[in-house]
This record gives sequence, structure tokens and C-alpha cells, in this order.
Amino acid sequence: MVNAAGWVRVDDAESAREPCLAANAEGAVRLAEACAARSLPVIGYSSDLVFDGGAGRPYVESDPVAPLNAYGESKALAEAGVLGANPQALMIRTAAFFSPFDPYNFAHHVRRTLLAGERLHAAEDLVVSPTYVPDLVDASLDLLLDGETGLRHLASHGQASWAEFARMVARALGLDEDLVVGVPGASFGWPAARPAHVPLATERGRVMPALENAIARHAALVREAEFAPEAEALADLMPAEPRERRPPRLS
Repeated sequence: MVNAAGWVRVDDAESAREPCLAANAEGAVRLAEACAARSLPVIGYSSDLVFDGGAGRPYVESDPVAPLNAYGESKALAEAGVLGANPQALMIRTAAFFSPFDPYNFAHHVRRTLLAGERLHAAEDLVVSPTYVPDLVDASLDLLLDGETGLRHLASHGQASWAEFARMVARALGLDEDLVVGVPGASFGWPAARPAHVPLATERGRVMPALENAIARHAALVREAEFAPEAEALADLMPAEPRERRPPRLS
């Protein structure tokens, strides 16, 4: 069983702590218990926001949690509850999703903003491990099939501030990275506190490709999607059947 449901609105959770806990912690534990009663494995997803960012290095699975916000608290409770309820459970910590198949992620926001010739403001002082969703899906299913349990960190190998990540995406897409303006994270006035430095590493064996490689593959798929409408339009202009080829006249 793969549990991909949950509360994802980090800032809204500050004023709606109980609904967030119900969705991310209580619901996840109940599902884990139901799976345990049927001897079924279960995968749940957690977040880098279970950490406070004070380690000064990438976090590994055995590091203690210390969330700074309600969302992070809900995920920390989910980890403990799910792993305690089901010995076949696997809890995956991940972060900062990006994908060409989802218009609601930071990489898409970067592309849309820079294509419009607008400046993009991004946090220069908040460091994360952006995660390419297709790689996350592949790795999750592989671990499920292999019978992995416990805590596991799955993020694209590497780290970047949000502003650095935006510049990397811009370069890969051939857009103007000078339009990316690095600013302090506090300037956004987010209700939920963010940890300053929460890249994810692993002590259980690296299975995710490098961040640079993931961004390159993401950009290739985005470019392919950009050309698809043009290719379809050209196909519509072609005759339905090839014209009959006549032999040349010999006279």
C-alpha cells in the first residue's frame, strides 16, 4: 500500500493544526494499522521539515527530529506512529518536489516567470535537496518490492538554495538566470517557520540520481512538451494520404 495522501499546505497548517494532524498523522497511522492487520506493507511520505536545520550538514535517517512548524510536527508524529503500528512500514523523507507533469511546483513557476521576462525572487538562505518526482516514484516502488522497512531518505543527490535551484533550472531550459533574484527567506513573510539548512543524505545506500542529472532530464521533457503542439500542427497540415508518385516522362 502506498499512502500518497495528506495535508500539504505548510503555511495553512499554522492556523489549522488539528486538521493537519488528523490528515498527516492520525490518518496515516490508521492506514498503517489496517495494513498491519492484513500483513500488508505500507509506504508513507514524510518531509525534511521534521528537522530544525541546525545540524550544519546534510541530515541522515538517524538524526533526531525537531520540527519548527505544525506541518513538520505532523510528519514527525506520522513517522513514529506508522513505524510503531506496522513492522512492514517504510517511511520516506523527501523534499521540494519538481516534475514536468505537474504545473504546481517551483520549477514550473521558474519557467513560467522567466519566460514572461519577469524577475523571480527566491530564498538564497534556505538550503534543500530538490527531488525529481519520476525518480522518487521509481525508487519508492523498488524499495517496496525489495521489502525495505523503517526510515529512508529519498531526494535527488545534492543540495541547493531555492535561488540556486532556480538558476539551475533556468540554465537547463536556456532561460535568463540573471532574472533570478536571491533574497532572505524571511522576506516572504511565511506564517510557518522554515529551517535554514535541511539537505537530505542517507546512511542506508544512495539510490537517487544526482540533482544536476535530474534537472537535465526534467528540462528535456519540458522542451519535448513545448514542441509537441507544433509537431501536431504540422501533422494536421500534411495530406491524409501520400500523393501517387508518377514515373518521369521519357519523351
